Amino acid sequence: MQINKYVTAKDILGNSDYLAISYGGYRKISRDSQPTIQEIKNDMKLLAAMGVKILRTYNVQLQQAPNLLKAIRELKNEDPSFEMYVMLGAWIDCVNAWTDHMPNHDVESPDNAAEIDRAIALANKYPDIVKVLAVGNEAMVKWATSYYVQPNVILKWVNHLQELKKTGELSKDLWITSSDDFASWGGGEHIYHCEDLENLIKAVDYISMHSYPYHNTHYNPEFWGIPEEENSLSELEKIDNAMKRAVEFSKNQYDCTVNYMKSLGINKPIHIGETGWASVSNGFYGHNGSKATDEYKQGLYYKLMREWTNKAGISCFYFEAFNEKWKDAHNSEGSENHFGLFKINGEAKYPIWDLVDKGVFKGLKRNGNSITKTYDGNKEELMPHVLVPPAKR
Repeated sequence: MQINKYVTAKDILGNSDYLAISYGGYRKISRDSQPTIQEIKNDMKLLAAMGVKILRTYNVQLQQAPNLLKAIRELKNEDPSFEMYVMLGAWIDCVNAWTDHMPNHDVESPDNAAEIDRAIALANKYPDIVKVLAVGNEAMVKWATSYYVQPNVILKWVNHLQELKKTGELSKDLWITSSDDFASWGGGEHIYHCEDLENLIKAVDYISMHSYPYHNTHYNPEFWGIPEEENSLSELEKIDNAMKRAVEFSKNQYDCTVNYMKSLGINKPIHIGETGWASVSNGFYGHNGSKATDEYKQGLYYKLMREWTNKAGISCFYFEAFNEKWKDAHNSEGSENHFGLFKINGEAKYPIWDLVDKGVFKGLKRNGNSITKTYDGNKEELMPHVLVPPAKR
């Protein structure tokens, strides 16, 4: 079947027929080892089988994003009915980011201009695939102490891209945004509220906000703890209720962002650029910490977030499709390595066991392996690893 329709960001964002996910295909402990075109194509087939049709990437400094676009183009040439679109991220830093020198958060990195130029070139080379350009990833949030910039830097580049749309140097249908923490968009502390942020909200085509109740199980344990009135419940009921509260926590962050935007007299779409739940942690969120981390809780969070956002007409770029071990290279059990719905070897975690049962991955492989379920699909094997959150303090 030929896909003849011309699809724009406006058509697919907030459309539950176009599930969104964050994608990184790195298999090794370092990003020096880039996934091959064939590995990426195998990943695309797995995600398409899940109903995913929009991917989010993070930078164009490395070869993965250009290779991803090439892989999707090849898949479309092989099968004209294949549909996959990309929210292409351009990484933005401050000067001295990731160096031994003190970062200067008021001055942007001289590398940013080239990163934007690369993103523009790819958007123009693959207009049938790239539907969104995102300027920066968590580039304004002040806890990103290694690299964050002030909102005026993001505003500068968003305005630059919007001007290129006006002059015809970029497609007028390409949507421009920045993907950042809900607080950076004004939904949290007043310290973020400023004229540059107001102008940025006016300049973007939509707001891409991040929400991580998972991290707040440590940093904001009050919401996560089991209240006294639930002490008589079973362990499973306590866990299920805690996960429902986690989703309500995200809903509240979303609503706070909406309310701030509307307080400025602005009304634009807001979608979730990132949210997720890890399945392994030997740190703040694990057995000796908030006890938030396991595949069962990950599965509940994934299910509840999809249900809410699909019903509400919100795109949710769930973080993330596949585990990546470069994120915490020196700690194999660090939570950052374990946000994927799939393990690196192709094992499907509990959130998507049902898709394995339905046979949607039949004949597909990752790293040469057929898709099987973690714990051999035995929930009784999984549940001893599932811990009840601590009592409310």
